[in-house]
Amino acid sequence: MASSSAGESLEASAEHERILREVDSTDTACLGPTLRSVYDGEEHGRFMEKLDARIRNHDREIEKMCNFHYQGFVDAITEFLKVRAEAQKLKNQVTDTNRKLQMESKKLVGAMEELKQCRLQQRNISATVDKLTQCLPVLEMDRKLREQMKSKRHYPALKTLEHLEHVYLSQVSHYRFCKVMVDNIPKLREEIKEVSMSDLKDFLESIRKHSDKIGETAMKQAQQQRSLDGVVTHPTKASGRRPKRDPFASLDPEVKNTSPTSEQDSGILDGEDEEEEEEEEVPGAQDLVDFSPVYRCLHIYSVLGARETFESYYRKQRRKQARLVLQPPSNMHETLGGYRKYFNQIVGFFVIEDHILHTSQGLVDRAYIDELWDMALSKTIAALRTHSSYCSDPNLVLDLKNLIVLFADTLQGYGFPVHQLFDLLLEIRDQYSETLLKTWAGTFRQILDSDNYSPIPVANEELYLKMVGQFPFHDPELEKQPFPKKLPFSEFVPRVYSQIKEFIYACLKFSEDLHLSSTEVDDMIRKSTNLLLTRTLSNCLQNVIKRKNVGLTELVQIIINTTHLEKSCRFLEEFITNITNVLPDTVHTTKLYGTTTFKDARHAAEEEIYTNLNQKIDQFLQLADYDWMAAEASPKASDYLVDLIAFLRSTFAVFTHLPGDLWAHSTMSGKVAQTACMSACKHLATSLMQLLLEAEVRQLSLGALQQFNLDVAECEQFARSGPVPGFQGDTLQLAFIDLRQLLDLFLQWDWSTYLADYGQPACKYLRVNPTTALILLEKMKDTSRKNNVFAQFRKNERDKQKLIEAVAKQLRGLINSHHA
Repeated sequence: MASSSAGESLEASAEHERILREVDSTDTACLGPTLRSVYDGEEHGRFMEKLDARIRNHDREIEKMCNFHYQGFVDAITEFLKVRAEAQKLKNQVTDTNRKLQMESKKLVGAMEELKQCRLQQRNISATVDKLTQCLPVLEMDRKLREQMKSKRHYPALKTLEHLEHVYLSQVSHYRFCKVMVDNIPKLREEIKEVSMSDLKDFLESIRKHSDKIGETAMKQAQQQRSLDGVVTHPTKASGRRPKRDPFASLDPEVKNTSPTSEQDSGILDGEDEEEEEEEEVPGAQDLVDFSPVYRCLHIYSVLGARETFESYYRKQRRKQARLVLQPPSNMHETLGGYRKYFNQIVGFFVIEDHILHTSQGLVDRAYIDELWDMALSKTIAALRTHSSYCSDPNLVLDLKNLIVLFADTLQGYGFPVHQLFDLLLEIRDQYSETLLKTWAGTFRQILDSDNYSPIPVANEELYLKMVGQFPFHDPELEKQPFPKKLPFSEFVPRVYSQIKEFIYACLKFSEDLHLSSTEVDDMIRKSTNLLLTRTLSNCLQNVIKRKNVGLTELVQIIINTTHLEKSCRFLEEFITNITNVLPDTVHTTKLYGTTTFKDARHAAEEEIYTNLNQKIDQFLQLADYDWMAAEASPKASDYLVDLIAFLRSTFAVFTHLPGDLWAHSTMSGKVAQTACMSACKHLATSLMQLLLEAEVRQLSLGALQQFNLDVAECEQFARSGPVPGFQGDTLQLAFIDLRQLLDLFLQWDWSTYLADYGQPACKYLRVNPTTALILLEKMKDTSRKNNVFAQFRKNERDKQKLIEAVAKQLRGLINSHHA
């Protein structure tokens, strides 16, 4: 047992040694498991003893080592202390030496810097003197150039500029100011060009101011030529030659510029113009307007090799002036003077351009002139089209037309195509017609408003012949009658006829000098006259007919008047034929529509008669005041209806008692009077039916129905009395047949016959609609016992209700079967 204990002790001791070795050699972070194995066993006390022994061994070793190296350590520390003292002394000496050196070197550095700066300045001065010696000639040439430009010595300036550019600047081109001068050379050339144009601008301003007077003179010459020739050449036949007499010849002296022409300009005029001037000895354009600035500037630009630039500039400026000239004043349309000034400026502009074209050796060409003319023509036409539309005075439009013709003739003489202006005149012709129509509309209104709508009395033969001379009227029967007598129409007939002829004359005036054929003139007159008849006169007649205060007698007179005007249309055809020499049966000849116009007016007057009668009937019906629950009827018809019938009788009596001559020429003797009477009766019957069936009448008594029957009987009596002759049999009375059959059905209570014969052609109550009968039956069904319609038939209330329901049911059946 002792031996086993000793063995365990040895194993524990070996294990402790192993753990101690691990503690010596292992990282502190990994000692946990090692130490746990110690505590897990029971020998940790012995392990602690071994650990203490190990620590003591290590302490003895450390002590031995420290004792061995201690003296050397002390010696080293002593040496270090000595070195530190010496190092500090050396540092202080170096710092002091550096400070003294820095103080001593400042003066030397300043002196060296001054010496460096002086030597730099010396080199710069020397270089500057050399460079200035090279640059002074350049600056001198530049000064000379600017003096020459300032004194307007353009040619020396150009030579100096050329010498400066190619000789001097090339030697000093690397300097910045020289580069600036080189860059400015194009600007200097451009400046020379601009300075040389100053005279040109003065010239352009001068001709802008005087183009009005130049154009006025040219147009006066053209007018004189027209007077000599007697006719104006059509634009399509223009020769394109310029007139020999220069329009500048007759200008006022102050317009002429007395500036002398330079020598280089003296040979610019072409030979043809010189020959013409020598032949006729008439002052040319150059004697009245100084063109030398144009020629001089053109020569300068040619020398500079910029002729195209000058041509472009000149044309651009003239285009701008053209646009200004072509801009019409806003109030141009107010007076003829505004148009005349506008035309004068345009003519003056192109007369000047025409002169430049023939004297400037190509400054402008025909293509440029044609382009300007095309622009001017389009703008002029647009301006005239706009401003002429504001003209409301036909006389002003006519004067404008004559001025446009003169304008076109003037420019045509210079070779400009003007056919578009004549096309514009055709447009203005339509506008002229519109202004005429407006003027004549006022004339017609005045005539119609002042007319008395009574036949014209003629006291003697002289007045009769005068009236017949004004209006084509022939009536053999009237001529046989003794004086005094009356013409069937009123005064507006001859006055309107005369005004139509005046309108035709006014249309003819505009066609003069437009180079139109007789057929075209005839067509224009006829179309305008048709507008006068179908639109202007027709509207005036319609307005008169629709006036509120127009009476039936006036309407009858209008019918008679339009009948005679309709007959006069063939005389208007002959009148137009005589002034245009175009026969009416020529192909494509427009016919007058006067017949249709007057027929429409007559029909409108007839319709107005019918409408007025119906409106008057409605006014009387508004006075109706039925007691729909009356127990019994009054012994006579209602007062309002008696008054209405009296009005109708007196109205139709007016128609039938017109003067004999008026009645003989009036269509009222037949169709109109009969139609008016029939229309009045139908309207009255329809209105009475509506009055009986209107929704506001909810109940209806037998007495009210009997009273209504008396009123209808009064209407039938009026129809039977023949208020207007010409009706056959009971034609007029048939207007009330619907009311009569309906009233008879209810008053006779003849439902058995109605229901049995319904739908048969020979039915007694053929005109009674079952819907109408049902509506009326419903109104009478709910009447109180006191006023019960069926009192005479009832045995008791129950029988009455059964009877009404039975009839109503059968009526509904008829209605449903009809709809099916």
